Amino acid sequence: MLRDYLYPEYEAVRNSELCIGCRACERQCSNEVHRYDSDLGKMVSDSTNCVDCQRCVCLCPTHALKIVKSDHTFKLNANWTQEAITDVIRQAGTGAVLLSAMGNPKEYPVYWDKMLINASQVTNPSIDPLREPMETKTYLGKKSEEIQRDRNGNIIPETSPQIELETPIMFSAMSYGSISYNAHKSLATAAEELGILYNTGEGGLHEDFYQYGPNTIVQVASGRFGVHEDYLNAGAAIEIKMGQGAKPGIGGHLPGEKIVDDISKTRMIPEGTDAISPAPHHDIYSIEDLRQLVFSLKEASDYKKPVIVKIAAVHNVAAIASGIARSGADIIAIDGYRGGTGAAPKRIRDNVGIPIELALASVDQRLRDEGIRDEVSVVVGGSIRSSADVVKAIALGADAVYIATSALIALGCHLCRSCQAGKCNWGIATQVPELVKRLNPADGKERLVNLVHAWTHEIKEMMGGMGINSIEALRGNRLMLRGIGLTSKELEILGIKHAGE
Repeated sequence: MLRDYLYPEYEAVRNSELCIGCRACERQCSNEVHRYDSDLGKMVSDSTNCVDCQRCVCLCPTHALKIVKSDHTFKLNANWTQEAITDVIRQAGTGAVLLSAMGNPKEYPVYWDKMLINASQVTNPSIDPLREPMETKTYLGKKSEEIQRDRNGNIIPETSPQIELETPIMFSAMSYGSISYNAHKSLATAAEELGILYNTGEGGLHEDFYQYGPNTIVQVASGRFGVHEDYLNAGAAIEIKMGQGAKPGIGGHLPGEKIVDDISKTRMIPEGTDAISPAPHHDIYSIEDLRQLVFSLKEASDYKKPVIVKIAAVHNVAAIASGIARSGADIIAIDGYRGGTGAAPKRIRDNVGIPIELALASVDQRLRDEGIRDEVSVVVGGSIRSSADVVKAIALGADAVYIATSALIALGCHLCRSCQAGKCNWGIATQVPELVKRLNPADGKERLVNLVHAWTHEIKEMMGGMGINSIEALRGNRLMLRGIGLTSKELEILGIKHAGE
């Protein structure tokens, strides 16, 4: 209907003087924005389907293209914004839930940007990371309360199962199906070279990737897709996904058109059928139930692998984390409300959950207050955008961080936020063979390795500036942080002082 027409959000603008009609943009755009008009003898663009993926801009040999935000607008209204009006029109025309990809785009506070890092001056000398040793290696898992010795006084080296990381960064859960084979391989091979881990997500593990087991976290979600004994024993750790930051309290859905060939085999479901993960685990309704699953997984893996429990950051996250620490889990992973995903209901993504910074601080403090902080390690994710975010997260109490969106950006993602369509022009969030080939796994691996190496170097520099030479000395060291532009309540929850104090 005419009343449902919405002007394109983005417009493809072509410089006719620079365009040579090579048709590269037409070949590269899976959304069919560009085409050659033989009657006019030139390239033309229909911006209706443009998602601003920037593929045409990057590959245009003469730089004749740019994508601009449309200046078309409804009558200005502080309450009824253009987005609000557009959403109502879309739902009135379809009767459908609005889906969107990646993290929360709302202008909520980003607390990483409201915290500053302290630095050494004169009385507490800084450390030069180029000339003095800096330890970024960290271990995730339950820590022993005391050193055990044998009758001869020798230290007994046996500990609870641990994850060893060369740097406190891991690639977060992204399932095979939601991302392509080539993207998955890029993550796996990069993790192996970096001495860190990547997470399979809830889609099982392709048989080609079992060789990267020592650098793999295998995930068990409510749908149990691809979960079997060999899968559980393939990885270095097992993660139970109870929730995720982009959609707390609800399950997952991978459309049937993405369940093809190897994805069907890996997930152990028929081709073309929707992969729907229920909101709850139907065998978990209490911490006692969770404990039973934790020990079932430990039993299945001969007690050789740490078990992670992943939850979304919600208002009572500290109490939940306290229960998880007592469930027998070795690691708690917390995902903040800016966490990304391939597809989430827009209303849930934009309105449910709390900032990871506040969740982390409250969890760390609760576990310390109860004397059980060393019972578990804490990993956080949900929009870790830079090495500075990593340092601030560790100073707030994290042992390590998960990154996902930043890893995808390294692979070529331009955050066009249309993963749910399965037409990713960069070969990442797609299963279309012609598009998957656009991501070279060797190139993807190199870019991920470059990113983590650069961040690790910056982490060392920031620690050196603080006069700290190890991740362990930084963990939970909130004296190294100062707030700026924060309320007294926010400072209290974060457990940091204001700048100037």
